[in-house]
Amino acid sequence: MRIAHTFSIAFAMLLLGCGTESMPEPDSSAEDAPQAEPSADAAAEPELSADAAPEPNDETLCIDMGPQTPRDISNTAGLNPVTFPFAPPASEMNLCNLHTHTNAEHRGPEFSVFVSDADDGGYACDAAADLSEAELAPAEGAYRGVEPGDTIEVHWVHTTCAAMPGEGLGACVPDTCSDPLLRVEAQVFLAVNDPDALDFTAMAYGGNVVDDLHQAQMIPATTGEPVVFRGSTTGPSYDQSTCSAAQVTWSVRPQCARLDIDSLYRWAEQGNVFNETGSHGVRQLVTAPELLAPIE
Repeated sequence: MRIAHTFSIAFAMLLLGCGTESMPEPDSSAEDAPQAEPSADAAAEPELSADAAPEPNDETLCIDMGPQTPRDISNTAGLNPVTFPFAPPASEMNLCNLHTHTNAEHRGPEFSVFVSDADDGGYACDAAADLSEAELAPAEGAYRGVEPGDTIEVHWVHTTCAAMPGEGLGACVPDTCSDPLLRVEAQVFLAVNDPDALDFTAMAYGGNVVDDLHQAQMIPATTGEPVVFRGSTTGPSYDQSTCSAAQVTWSVRPQCARLDIDSLYRWAEQGNVFNETGSHGVRQLVTAPELLAPIE
């Protein structure tokens, strides 16, 4: 079921785990769900694995929570029985927050290089090792925590609430909205010093309103069919023993895209309604099947 009104305030606080956790150096800006028995197919799925730090033992897993994020999007296995309605398409919702994480929180076909298990760890784009000297040339700008050659994961957060885009994920759940559904459109980028790469300002908000809904100007549509699944909020406040109770529909594209780092710097220099001036840290990959929803 949707989130009850009495839960909305606590829910908004939980959301802050993704949108306001910053990396160590840069400043930051950004259930009564129906229960279902695990299906036979889900139980037969192989155990998940990743090149991450060892999992906590069974006694420390927060198995009383709903499905968690981030995950390896190439593996559909999951044993978490909590379900909730998928959110509508992003085009039918309000963009309420936009922020980045360094490196990728998810693991995917083109971002599978494990960096570390630190707050600024996560995964890097596979193509990072093949960048030219020109693409890696130093660049300076107002957006902290991202340099040429870095991987970032961008989150466009959407809500069914009549919400204005704003600072932190609390903007997605205003007090006047009692039963929000949330969706995160995610894209992993390889930041390069190349003006011919994608322009971040063309993918930002910029006051864009379509059919009375706040919308990103553009979200990449050529980086593979998004993998859609049920999950939670992310950010370094959470791990496999400290989980997020938020219920989020995720849509993660499987391919990396090249992003002009100067365009990210321009976005920060021009100012933005989200008050984002630096990239956030990552929540380490969730690998325990008990904490993951099966990908349908």
